[in-house]
Amino acid sequence: MTETNFLGRFLVWKNKHLQHKQFVYILSLFIGIISGLAAVLLKNVVHYTQHFLIHRLPADNKLNFLYLFFPFAGIVLTVLFVKFLVKDKIGHGVSRILFAISKRNGIMRPHNNYSSFIASIFTVGFGGSVGLEAPIVLTGSSVGSTLGRIFKMNYKTTIILIGCGAAGAIAGIFKAPIAAVIFALEVLMLDLTLWSIIPLLISAVTALVISYFFLGKAEIFTFELATQFELARIPYYIILGVFCGLASYYFTRGNVYIESLFSRVKKEFVKPLIGGLLLGLVILFLPPLYGEGYNTLDALLNGNPVEITYGSLFFSLQDNILMFGLFLLLIMIFKVVATAVTNGAGGVGGIFAPTLFMGGIAGYFVARVINLFSFAQVSERNFSLVGMAGMMAGVMHAPLTAIFLIAEITGGYGLLLPLIITSTIAFITIMYFEPHSIYTMRLAQRGELITHHKDKAVLTLIEMGKVIEKDFIELKPTDKLTVLINAISKSKRNIFPVISNEMLVGIVLLDDIRHIIFNTDMHETTFVRDVMILPPAHVSPDEPMDAVMKKFEDTASWNLPVINNGRYIGFLSKSKLFSVYRKWLIDISSED
Repeated sequence: MTETNFLGRFLVWKNKHLQHKQFVYILSLFIGIISGLAAVLLKNVVHYTQHFLIHRLPADNKLNFLYLFFPFAGIVLTVLFVKFLVKDKIGHGVSRILFAISKRNGIMRPHNNYSSFIASIFTVGFGGSVGLEAPIVLTGSSVGSTLGRIFKMNYKTTIILIGCGAAGAIAGIFKAPIAAVIFALEVLMLDLTLWSIIPLLISAVTALVISYFFLGKAEIFTFELATQFELARIPYYIILGVFCGLASYYFTRGNVYIESLFSRVKKEFVKPLIGGLLLGLVILFLPPLYGEGYNTLDALLNGNPVEITYGSLFFSLQDNILMFGLFLLLIMIFKVVATAVTNGAGGVGGIFAPTLFMGGIAGYFVARVINLFSFAQVSERNFSLVGMAGMMAGVMHAPLTAIFLIAEITGGYGLLLPLIITSTIAFITIMYFEPHSIYTMRLAQRGELITHHKDKAVLTLIEMGKVIEKDFIELKPTDKLTVLINAISKSKRNIFPVISNEMLVGIVLLDDIRHIIFNTDMHETTFVRDVMILPPAHVSPDEPMDAVMKKFEDTASWNLPVINNGRYIGFLSKSKLFSVYRKWLIDISSED
């Protein structure tokens, strides 16, 4: 029995014995298991890889020049793996998921089931200054997409399965099921309905149980609330929110700019060479930038800031308030550089961990500055924890995810109100400067971003190539009126493109020539060029659909020509767009 026959028989059995929702629940359970196992496996492999390499470093408190080699080696291994085995781009995992949702009907490439998982081991395991979360999210979402494709699911169900993979990945790696579900709804922009929430919960809780089984129930970060929150501290948390919002803007723009510099380098071997060496130099002088940086966050949350200066030139200056403040400031500035260089040079990793890392440093830095004034004393540990949420809310434009994630991974529910205040202020601050998150910025610029706005979401899903109509009879400018009349008799259309050397030079509207087509005296003396007009507007094949609809509205036209570099392709019909629009609207709004 072939695989196709087996699948066909299974689908017949499934349709007979299982309701659609029941089958989706089973798939969400399976996705949760796979995502949880992937999260546990990746965390352990990277942990032991870093543990093995770090033990190769000298034990004294001097500059460790192996930091120059480890990140470079990791990036080179990643680049070789991607170039010769994957042969496709795999970076920016969450952005790729959003692109698949908006422009590929939820279909992701099969290699995404494993490629980012393996590549991130090389990158992060050897000290690349990025996180493991995005590769795991991409892996889990790809598993959901693959199952949706195998079992012939419709678009809406496939998107839910992709969300299940993302929720399972977040829950597995952070042990944060509530934040995992909110992430799928807030960042991947799934609709909040009972139909979508149940599969997400199943995947998140399943992955959490898997993580508990292998890693225990302890939170990611150990944190004890030593200083209770007081209402008098609210203004200081507002200040922290503004600072995190501005830092988020720097983080977002800095990453995009530095990665754009690497994209201009045409020779592939130059990127890992320059990036690897630059990353090694940054880590050499600022060791906390090595890897994900969770050890640094642990030190800050547990009141041991001295630990983060170990192995740096600032170790002997740790008691100097100004020098230690400068050290923290340099870490924040160069964390952006280290993260962008890692990804730009060809490494594979996410911005979850860098965002949390920079938020923790930002919170501690702000608290230190506030504590310089005798009238104000705040908890540096509390500010570190709340700063993590503020930074995540700003960079990812996901304040709800930030609030619940930080509360869950630290057990810091006693600071829920400061988490809400700082995250909200950080989000409002960055929205003033940057309306899109680091995940969605490039997609939004290309008009490929699906959103919670139902109308824009449907327009994003419509593929230009599938709605272009080409059954129009073409004319030449030198054709006589008799040729035009013959074309009218054969055509079911009332518009005729006029083409010269494959270029559209005009159009003829039946309504414009109705008064002369029966005047036989003009048949041989009137040419198409005499009756054609210029189209009121034209569209290009890669133009965003919302811009196309605006052109229809502005011109009051029912048909617009599609032009690619001056060459005629076909026409877009408003009536056909409305028909496709209605079909998509029904598909994404249905409850099953």
